[in-house]
Amino acid sequence: MRSLKLPAVPPNSCFYAGLDLGTSGCRLIAIDGNQAVRAGARVVYPADAEQFPALWWDAVQQVMAETPETIRANLQGIAVDGTSGTILLADADGNPTTAALLYNDARALEQSRRIATIAPRESGAHGATSSLAKLLWLLEHYPDQPHAYALHQADWVAGKLAGQFGFSDENNCLKLGYDPVKREWPAWMKNLVPAHLLPMVYAPGQRVGESIIHAGTTDSIAAFIATGASELGDAVTSLGSTIALKIISDKPIFAPEFGIYSHRLGNKWLAGGASNSGGAVLLQHFSRDDLQRLTPQLQPDKPTGLDYYPLSKPGERFPHADPQWLPRLSPRPADDVQFLQALLEGMSRIEHAGWQRLHELGAPYPRTLRTVGGGSRNPAWMQMRETLIGAPFLPSTHDEAAFGAALLARGA
Repeated sequence: MRSLKLPAVPPNSCFYAGLDLGTSGCRLIAIDGNQAVRAGARVVYPADAEQFPALWWDAVQQVMAETPETIRANLQGIAVDGTSGTILLADADGNPTTAALLYNDARALEQSRRIATIAPRESGAHGATSSLAKLLWLLEHYPDQPHAYALHQADWVAGKLAGQFGFSDENNCLKLGYDPVKREWPAWMKNLVPAHLLPMVYAPGQRVGESIIHAGTTDSIAAFIATGASELGDAVTSLGSTIALKIISDKPIFAPEFGIYSHRLGNKWLAGGASNSGGAVLLQHFSRDDLQRLTPQLQPDKPTGLDYYPLSKPGERFPHADPQWLPRLSPRPADDVQFLQALLEGMSRIEHAGWQRLHELGAPYPRTLRTVGGGSRNPAWMQMRETLIGAPFLPSTHDEAAFGAALLARGA
């Protein structure tokens, strides 16, 4: 466990905490009314630990305990973000009645086929990893339990903090079938799920009742909020194991044939998609030490001329939605520096095509672009991208999803 304690603060100050439940641990960041970070703590889950609600709650209690008492005693708001699509069922007291199926669990293939026959094409509930498909799987495999609530990861933790359950937010509920345009549970869901299981849905950042808990969001959207992007045309690229694009739009864009979906964010929309290309492909061909050694030798002002489409295996989500889309990684030059540069050039073209696709469908072209994730630390890649995309690159205000959640707790 690692914690950050910043200078002492006046005891009567007001603070706002964001809790980020990631794939590897829990992070807390507390800010003051001026959005300055005043404290933080992180707990890393044990290696190979099975993820279940008790593990999440233990981590939350630890990071709260690591937060200075002067801040805990003056918290005016708390918001939680969690992994998108992670879901469980619980009884009336919030006790889990099923296992928790994680964001990347794809066992609900048969259930996703049922959804496909009834859900409209623009619904976020399509696919075996959607929270609706996983909810149907849980209901079928835990049939005799006293289920009272369907809860996402962030919902369950926020419910524990609030002492009440049965609420969620518009972003987490997108993959559960919620209609963010009409802001309601659609009628077609009545044929799939008992209505009493579905949570009351709040806008992200909205206060839940009289508590200090504010509705949260998903981890990727919290990370977007943390960057400082807030105006129409502000865009963020996440260069992690995959390449994920999000841009603020004045209207929603739903184009599942291109892997594009939209989340409501205040009175605007967050449109985007994610390619299967990214850092995971680089690690198939190079060790982290190799990447660190080769990167300073890259020459982004001297293109290789190689037309790569870097993927780990066949199949792409965005800007092309094609399960048979083939990787293109040849010819491979003998020089590792040239090969690495060609991979990064190919990824830059994929990102550029993604922004063009979103613009063709009605989103703004990036007015500004911020970058998060490990790839943001590669200056040569940043130069390739900036030259190709042509939008001003801005630094992020913060790179932690917990900071974005703290802004929601403040009502931003």
